[in-house]
Amino acid sequence: MSDRSAGLAPSRVTAVLGPTNTGKTHLAVERMLGHASGMIGLPLRLLAREIYERIVKQRGAAAVALITGEEKIVPPRPHYFVCTVEAMPLERSVEFLAIDEIQLVADPERGHVFTQRLLHARGRFETMFLGAGTMEPLIRRLVPDVEIVTRDRLSTLSYAGSKKLTRLPRRSAIVAFSTDRVYAIAELIRRQRGGAAVVMGSLSPRTRNAQVALYQSGEVDFLVATDAIGMGLNMDVDHVAFAGLRKFDGRRTRWLYAHEIGQIAGRAGRHLRDGTFGVTAEAEDLDPDLVEQVVEHRFDPIEAAEWRNARLDFDTLPDLLRSLTVTPQRSGLSLTAEALDETLLRRLIKDEEIARVGRSRGAVMRLWEACQLPDFQKTTLDEHARLAKDVFHALTGKRGRLTDDWMAPRFAFVDRDDGQIDQLSARLSAVRTLSYIANRPDWVHDAQGWRDKTRALEDRLSDVLHERLTARFVDRRTTALMRALNVREDTFAGVADDGEVTVEGQVVGQLEGVRFQMEKGSSALEDRTLRQAAVRAVTPEINRRLGRLAAEADDGFSVTPDGAVLWRGVLTAQINATPQGVDPFTPSVRLLGDLGPTPARKRAQRRLEAWLAAEAGRALRDLRRLRQAVESGTLKGLPRGIAFRLIEAGGVIDRREVERDLAALSQVERRTLRSFAIRIGAHSVWLPGLQKPRARHFAQAFVSAPLIPATPDLIPAPVEPPSARLLSAHGLRLAGRWLAPVETLEKMADLRAANHGRLSDEALTDLGWRADQAKQIIAALKVERARLPDKPGAAPMIVKDSPFAALAVLTEAPPARPKRRRPRRKAKA
Repeated sequence: MSDRSAGLAPSRVTAVLGPTNTGKTHLAVERMLGHASGMIGLPLRLLAREIYERIVKQRGAAAVALITGEEKIVPPRPHYFVCTVEAMPLERSVEFLAIDEIQLVADPERGHVFTQRLLHARGRFETMFLGAGTMEPLIRRLVPDVEIVTRDRLSTLSYAGSKKLTRLPRRSAIVAFSTDRVYAIAELIRRQRGGAAVVMGSLSPRTRNAQVALYQSGEVDFLVATDAIGMGLNMDVDHVAFAGLRKFDGRRTRWLYAHEIGQIAGRAGRHLRDGTFGVTAEAEDLDPDLVEQVVEHRFDPIEAAEWRNARLDFDTLPDLLRSLTVTPQRSGLSLTAEALDETLLRRLIKDEEIARVGRSRGAVMRLWEACQLPDFQKTTLDEHARLAKDVFHALTGKRGRLTDDWMAPRFAFVDRDDGQIDQLSARLSAVRTLSYIANRPDWVHDAQGWRDKTRALEDRLSDVLHERLTARFVDRRTTALMRALNVREDTFAGVADDGEVTVEGQVVGQLEGVRFQMEKGSSALEDRTLRQAAVRAVTPEINRRLGRLAAEADDGFSVTPDGAVLWRGVLTAQINATPQGVDPFTPSVRLLGDLGPTPARKRAQRRLEAWLAAEAGRALRDLRRLRQAVESGTLKGLPRGIAFRLIEAGGVIDRREVERDLAALSQVERRTLRSFAIRIGAHSVWLPGLQKPRARHFAQAFVSAPLIPATPDLIPAPVEPPSARLLSAHGLRLAGRWLAPVETLEKMADLRAANHGRLSDEALTDLGWRADQAKQIIAALKVERARLPDKPGAAPMIVKDSPFAALAVLTEAPPARPKRRRPRRKAKA
């Protein structure tokens, strides 16, 4: 709408120019709401949505209309219109009109639309153009009566240099110039920093708003975006990092212009908060002169605006083509390059059928409308031309509309929400095309019904796409924990009754006794974050538990045969055992876990060791008594040597090893051994009290070797012979190829003695042996001979590194008994 066509006095025209973060858009919205009616044109559908929702909150939905190519929300009597620049209904008269990002008059693809608005769009009372300071000379030339208002940036922008992606500060936006690159960076940020939101111009407003909400809420600290964020999208960004300095502009890949870098970098900082910009390690560092231009907002002025004739001639196809090539007759305007709609037109008119149909003025207009269908799907030119051709044939057919038969199959093809991000994005692009068509009431039967369907489908696909983006690029648990670690106030953490540990509602692990088992993270970052959060959450509780453990009574502890020490039934420590066994009367334990102060852990460890020593005295009472007798010297001579061998072996020895000593024992010495509960059998010398279940289980805890099955049957001997203490702990003896219970061997000896050295079938059944097994065991017991000392009085053999090696100095070889000589008989005379 022009002031001339309205027949009114020229309205006040103002150009508010300046860098980003000067509050230009906010000023325009406030000025518009100061009038009874108004219209604002914005460069992006995303930004239009944002401004629309802001005004709805202030004035209500009934007062505001939203008009874009793919979406129209128009109440019966709206006062304010929020639109994309291309979709502005200029036939409506409003008191106030504004165009944002007016510097886009220089854009090769869309510039001619902005130029047309600059030259002809006016509000009845006030018109406002918002843009960069580089537009000032050109606006003065094209709009002589304009009033220029320059605004300074509210905060300082500075250059921070190059940083690795993994070293970027929190609240950073990383800018890339392709979808693949955006996804790759977002994936890296997820693995290294917890997650990132994704913002691209191709996203629907609903998806984009949901992603921005992730960032604005602090759930993620990083935003990966295309240069769409440079067009007025307001977010709390402290640092902008360029992941590259080249972009494909639709025709070629080129370096970014200085003003483009300034437009994007200017999104860092908001209101009075300063911002920084820089590059990532993968991008080339910025030239110092370029940095100075960006920091000082000093760019070359725009010399010419893109222009295309808006008064097209639709009489014939050649006339339309000729009118598109009319050159501007005014300084400061430049004929724009061939746009997509013109390219499609020149391609389609070569089709004989289209050329035949397009002979009337109405058909030419319909063809031009079909050629202006946007390529949201970024398909090939041939594909897009076929779509435009289908639309044209439908519009010029008998019905003059796109029927349900045309819309329904295309809608059904995209009406599904399965698949991954790329598939959902492609469907959303196709839905945008259908939405654009449905928002042309002169194109479609039941336009309102199809608008409702495409809008509902777009919302559903947008929600699913947001979920897929979040699932792929955001580790919710890690980001929640990182956010909890970054706040100064107390983090919400707790330990449940079942030991489950949570931080900010996220399960980080399980607390069992004083040991914290951390959840396994999916990445090194998550593992580090989990550990930091866990330490903060469970350390106070572990400190309290260590104190209670150190003061616990004896009945609160127990031990298992595999050396695990339990506190109130929960695994708390592990006995430091060896394959040869350790001294159960001077135990050493390893407290599980590593959290808690060292002094508290030491006290808890000493308490467990004290309980084990006391329990050893109770469970291994006979062994303890025998050891005390050896250490104190109560036992002397041969009984002392036999006792030492029993102590060293853990309570069971082969009789043949001490056969000579046994033969030399007096009756008194034998009674002395019996007084210490030592039993001398046919094949073994042992302490029967150590064969009780409690004593066995306790003794097994001090030998770090695989447990032998607790069974009365014969067990095949392993290739590597078990240690004597391991066999004693299980009450077993090695007999050739078999491990046999000590008491079973003695029972066998009794049965053989009762049957004159033979084993009957009944005896074998009683023993649970087969005949061949019995023969092998009897042969092994007869043939094998222990290495005996050279003489009865020799000291017992001592195993190096034995837990009882210290007793060797207390056990001296007893003096040899003098042989009695028979008196010689006197010879008879």
